[in-house]
Formats: sequence, structure tokens, C-alpha cells
Amino acid sequence: MSQSPMTRPEIAAGTLIDNRYIIQKLLGQGGLGRTYLAFDTRRFNEACVLKEFAPIGTGESGLEQYRNLFKREAKILHQLQHPQIPKFLACFEGDGRLFLVQEYVDGKTYSRLLGELQRQKRNFSEEEVIEWLKNLLPVLEYVHQHNIIHRDISPDNIMLPDGKDLPVLIDFGVGKQIADMNEGRSPNSQVTFVGKMSLVGKVGYAPREQISLGLCSPSSDLYALGVTAIVLLTGRDPSLLMDQYSLEWNWRYYTYVTDGFAQVLDQMLADRPNKRYQTAREVVIDLERIREPEVVMSPAIMLDDLPPTVFNPEFQAMSAISQSYNQPGETIFSSPTSPTIPQNGRIKEQQPSLQRAFLKHCQQELAYHIGPMANLVMEEILDENPYISPDQFVELIAREIPDFQAAFEFKKSLFS
Repeated sequence: MSQSPMTRPEIAAGTLIDNRYIIQKLLGQGGLGRTYLAFDTRRFNEACVLKEFAPIGTGESGLEQYRNLFKREAKILHQLQHPQIPKFLACFEGDGRLFLVQEYVDGKTYSRLLGELQRQKRNFSEEEVIEWLKNLLPVLEYVHQHNIIHRDISPDNIMLPDGKDLPVLIDFGVGKQIADMNEGRSPNSQVTFVGKMSLVGKVGYAPREQISLGLCSPSSDLYALGVTAIVLLTGRDPSLLMDQYSLEWNWRYYTYVTDGFAQVLDQMLADRPNKRYQTAREVVIDLERIREPEVVMSPAIMLDDLPPTVFNPEFQAMSAISQSYNQPGETIFSSPTSPTIPQNGRIKEQQPSLQRAFLKHCQQELAYHIGPMANLVMEEILDENPYISPDQFVELIAREIPDFQAAFEFKKSLFS
């Protein structure tokens, strides 16, 4: 009795596949099969990715269905010829297993790149993410024009090749395109790329209609790309950027971006598909329309240290709080003038101040999280920043709280 794909063991390193590919190591595995790093002996041992397609639960009776669909979809993927997509090199069957071969991208995923930046105590900047989007959106436009939906966009599936400047969209496996056969479709069912498909997609990155109903379209990929963008901007997991009760995105609490860019991201992240951008080209057009920020930030400034702007709701709330603490004769110091918006819509200048009562309240809240060091921490920040505004002050002391969620709750307690 032949083994079903789900019971076949992992292919050992050094195994020669199809009398051509030498397995080097396992790169990953999931419900649709395994991925290996291999050397192509007919191309001077060039590195390549060998994907074994073996869906869990597939018996011999279902293998023929997969075999025919696999070959048909492999031809479609073979048509993708784009410098920012790994080349589809070959597909074949051996020992009852289905394989496809793709170009190996030697580089780093954006998950890894973000981790490296965070060790330097920063995330991707607005300018970096805008440029990154402008480099990736044409790739999605190209893919969607070929009636293919990626369905699994995340920082793990976008790479920056070593020595190159343009990101590469990876993991265009045939398995994604035909996984919906696991839902019990008949052999004659036609698979469509736009419409009801399998529940492939990463929770937190895939939109609700894809995770819950298996529905996907170009706007689904744009949603996932938008989630990836806010993760790069904030350095936080999507689960920490969405309100668990209202299911609304709260990513603006964790980063400062210009209002124009924030509006683009919010439209990419719209919960209802018809409220999102429908094509990648639409996003590119709006990104091109974004004006340069009026305030030029120093590259050395951290995201959490950016000065207040009229678009920052936390700054407006903080200014109101500081005024509520205002008592005659209790001003510690005043910050330089900061912009606010009067009723006539024209920007004027005012002097927000840090008051003793406000500082005492901050000290009490901070001590709850870090103990008696709170007073010393605050004194050092005040000494180093003699002209700090209220919201900047709260952002700086919040960074002394090691737990991200606790820091968020700390700021929320002062802003509420």
C-alpha cells in the first residue's frame, strides 16, 4: 500500500530529487507541504527553493485531482516574469509527490529587518515606508493583472535581497491557488482567483472576509499590505494595534505620520472591502499626492520623540490636560511655541506649560509601573529637555516602562 502524502517523512539532506536537485535543508512546512533549500546540479549547483506540495489528509484518490490542477496552475505562475518576484523554474512529480522549483532569494525578510532596527531603538520611518510601498505596489498591480491574489502578505513574505534596494514578494506557491480543494469541491469545480477561495492567510494580516468566508480580491492584498506597513511603522504586532472590543485600528497611538499618509493607510485598512482601494494603482496615485511634511524631522529623532503636530490627537488632549492643571504661580517652565488650530482654521501660537500638579500626577502613575525610580527618571528627562511640551514629556517617560501594553495604558491614563 502506498503512503498518503500526509504520512510521508521529511526528505533528508543529501537526497537527490528528480536526478537533479540535492536537498540541503528544510526551510519550512505547513498544511500544504514542505519547502526545502536545494542545489540544482544541472545549473552549477545553483541554490533554489524546492516546494513539495502534499496537503494534509490527501489520499491516493484525491491525488489525481491535485495533480491536474497543480500542473494547470503551475503554468499560470510560470507566466509571472517580474524582477521582484522569485522566478518559477519548473514543476515535476516524483515518487507520487508534486514539486515546484523557484528561484532562491538570498536576503532578509522585513520581519528580520524590523527586528534589527528595533535593536537600534527605532522602527521604519514614514519616508521609508512610503518608499517601500511605492516599490511594492507595482508588483501587486502586475500580479493582479494576471488574475492572481497573493493572499498571504506579511513581513515574513517580503524580502530585501542582499545588495539590492527593491523588496521582493515571495511565497507564490501553487498550494495557495488550489488549497480550496480541501473544502470538498468536486473534481469538475472550476477554481477562480477572485471570489470564494480557501482560508489561506495570516490572522491579523488578512481581512475579515478572507479569514471568515474565504473571499478575496485585489483589495484583500492591499489590506494585508496596509497592515504590514503599520507594523513596520509601529514595531508592534497587529493584535496590539486593534481594539479588541470595537475591532477598530488604533495604530496612530504608536507612531506619528502626516495626515495625508494616515488617510491612505486608513483606506487600505478599511474593514469593508468596498471602502478600500480597489487597485494598487489607486494607492500609488494617492501616495504621489502626499505633500512633504511641513516640519522637517532630524533623522536622529526617535519615532516616540517627534514634536507635536496639529494632526496629533494626543497632543491636543495633552494640551487640554496641562491647562486643567494650571494654577497661578505654579509654572515649572514653558516650552517653545507650538501650533494649535483656532476656530477660524488659522494656525496661531500658544505656550503650553508643565505644571506642578501635572508633574505630580505623572510621577504617581509612573511609580506604579517602575517604582521609586520614577522621580529620578523624571528629573533626568526634565534636565535634558528644558523646553519640552507635555505630550513629548509623557512619550519620553512612557519609554521607561519595559512592557509595551503597560506603556500604552500609562499614556492612556494621562490622555483620558
